[in-house]
Amino acid sequence: MIELEGVPELIDPVMVAAFEGWNDAGDAASTAVAHLDREWKGEVFAALDAEDYYDFQVNRPTVFMEAGVRKITWPTTRLSVVRVGGEKPRDLVLVRGIEPSMRWRSFCNELLGFAHELGVELVVVLGALLGDTPHTRPVPISGTTSDPDLARRMDLEETKYEGPTGIVGVLQEACTHAGVPAVSLWAAVPHYVSQPPNPKATLALLNRLEDLIDVRIPLGELPEDARAWQVGVDQLAAEDSEVAEYVQSLEEARDTAELPEASGEAIAREFERYLRRRDGGGPPASGGHATADGSDSTSYLRDNPSGRTRPPKPPKAGGADDEESSED
Repeated sequence: MIELEGVPELIDPVMVAAFEGWNDAGDAASTAVAHLDREWKGEVFAALDAEDYYDFQVNRPTVFMEAGVRKITWPTTRLSVVRVGGEKPRDLVLVRGIEPSMRWRSFCNELLGFAHELGVELVVVLGALLGDTPHTRPVPISGTTSDPDLARRMDLEETKYEGPTGIVGVLQEACTHAGVPAVSLWAAVPHYVSQPPNPKATLALLNRLEDLIDVRIPLGELPEDARAWQVGVDQLAAEDSEVAEYVQSLEEARDTAELPEASGEAIAREFERYLRRRDGGGPPASGGHATADGSDSTSYLRDNPSGRTRPPKPPKAGGADDEESSED
């Protein structure tokens, strides 16, 4: 039995989780949960035992000095709780850590133990994958679940994915088998600009989460950071004609695929989000990342001799893969 001393009774709690590593292209998902924790001043109430789940040769501890005393921070997964005010206050249980190196089933069971003790009503796991999507267009966000009833009720896709999976997919299935409603939200990050941070993808995940759980999330400087990020990538891409041509081909493919989505319903959803906001007031992971087809991929960005980071020349391949297909 998990003892949770000092944690008050929660109001309609939702657990929101993200993990650095294969599930977190551009650090978009883990940064989203960190943003929630920072904006709402989350209070950490639990941390999983690092020795149970992490290989310290893969995720090494960090040494730092505090008031002249040498200390060590161990890689782990921490849980914090925040209260969202407003007419309908509710609590969020935030889970942020690193994809574990081992004992994934025990890891998920421990998180589910916390969810059970806290009365969590819904688990939302955030992820980000590399896809053939242009940085100049809105970030594709796919919401999936294994529960057909939940898919209908929350306008989500019922996942049909088959292939390699990460801790996001394993945790979602563990929730389903335990009878806990669970949803995965995936952001597609342009593969040609995959180095973190990616504030545009983080912002897109938070906007979709806001709609899903019906809370207003303070965005702080994220919208401005997202605009600055896009301008920076625009400038880098413009320096290389092959990259510019490749981005244009992705734009054309994306616009053609999404033409039917430019409907009155889609426009109405965006307008509703605008009205809600107006009324309410004003380190990189090692290894590759999940891709749209579930395979692994390393970073496409490289530092050139001048010290600047720029997109590489893309391979002269055929059409883009479907970036909407997500791994979960």
